[in-house]
Amino acid sequence: MITVIIAGGAGTRLWPLSTPNNPKQLLTLTSERTMVQQAYDRASILGDTVYIVTESSHADKLRDQLPELPSDAFLIEPGRRGTAHCIIFALDYIARHHKTNEPVAFIHSDHNVRNVKGFKQSFQSAATISQQNNSIALVGIEPTAPSTGFGYIECGDLIDKSNNAYTVKSFKEKPDYETAKKYFASGDYLWNGGYFVGSVDIFVKQMQQFAPTLMEDYSKLRSLSHFASEEYYKTYLSFDVQAIDTVLIEKMPNLFMISASFDWMDIGNFKDLYDVLIKDEKGNYCKGENIYILDTDTAYVRNEEPDKPVAVIGLDNIVVVNTPDGVLVARKDIATKTSEITKMLNKKI
Repeated sequence: MITVIIAGGAGTRLWPLSTPNNPKQLLTLTSERTMVQQAYDRASILGDTVYIVTESSHADKLRDQLPELPSDAFLIEPGRRGTAHCIIFALDYIARHHKTNEPVAFIHSDHNVRNVKGFKQSFQSAATISQQNNSIALVGIEPTAPSTGFGYIECGDLIDKSNNAYTVKSFKEKPDYETAKKYFASGDYLWNGGYFVGSVDIFVKQMQQFAPTLMEDYSKLRSLSHFASEEYYKTYLSFDVQAIDTVLIEKMPNLFMISASFDWMDIGNFKDLYDVLIKDEKGNYCKGENIYILDTDTAYVRNEEPDKPVAVIGLDNIVVVNTPDGVLVARKDIATKTSEITKMLNKKI
């Protein structure tokens, strides 16, 4: 199996840790290895061939963090054109260098997964179901609580118990809390983790049938003799921004999904990050030097400037982050609003 790690995104809800110059996939958030290094660790157990799709501004840092990968494993996207074009960009490169019937798994660089054995099992099952049914297979995540932060996928019929495989009945956008509680209570819905498995041949077949405009864009790339030439870049930048879910996946009538056999969290904000970390007896998590806490519970505190002391007194359920790029003090349950702060900062700049 070939694995493609999608390493884009700015991670604005994790400001000031995550910034445009140093986004969350390049950070050590849940272990001593960065998020993209952890993604590579998982990808490498699926097969010997791993590619990273990224943008030019982050390419050098990614190469530094993943020296075990050859230079041609880093596919530099000409510009951001959404997940649909990111995927056909990778598929074009793979079609030029590999057999087009080999399974390809698309994963992300900013997810937290502890059960690596279950991860491998789920993606092997997805590859099997994809090949057996000549269709794209998804890997959905069993919810651990009602969440308004993720999209949901409704399970259809159980088609293969040994592989935990279902047909897909419907897709649901991020719900309000009451709807999320109904989804969770029913047991019929999985979180949409954004994982896709299918060969180049299968993706092409599905695009031809259900996403003709995306297929047209893919054909334009395939017709060019030199990958990543100036003409290639101009062609790619002429494409509209499109999400793979809306342009292809949600239009497919015969779609399959594996219910994942691993724990999962998309580290999209400080609450999610806090939830996956190991805390002390008072529920506090501290990282960095020169941190002082008094009469404080359930706090996330991080100090990236060891010469500057950070003190927290009498505050619970709080996020305190100090970096050279800024200082954040926020209630943990509304820390997702940091993306609004970054918009304000960008306007000021």
